[in-house]
Amino acid sequence: MLNTTTNNTVILRNYIILTATVMFTAMGLTDTFLAPTRVGQQDRINNFGQVVSAGLVSYSQTLGR
Repeated sequence: MLNTTTNNTVILRNYIILTATVMFTAMGLTDTFLAPTRVGQQDRINNFGQVVSAGLVSYSQTLGR
């Protein structure tokens, strides 16, 4: 009796798997975007972006001459 699967048990099993997947994915994304270490990395990325953009401006000025 316990080995037989009905349509209701399959639906329930799929619902539990889907719910667990959504919960773990949401927790992972929250940890990724709200981690304190990410704030420090974002500052470094912003500073690096300013350096790269200054280099591109300098290079484009030398090409224009």
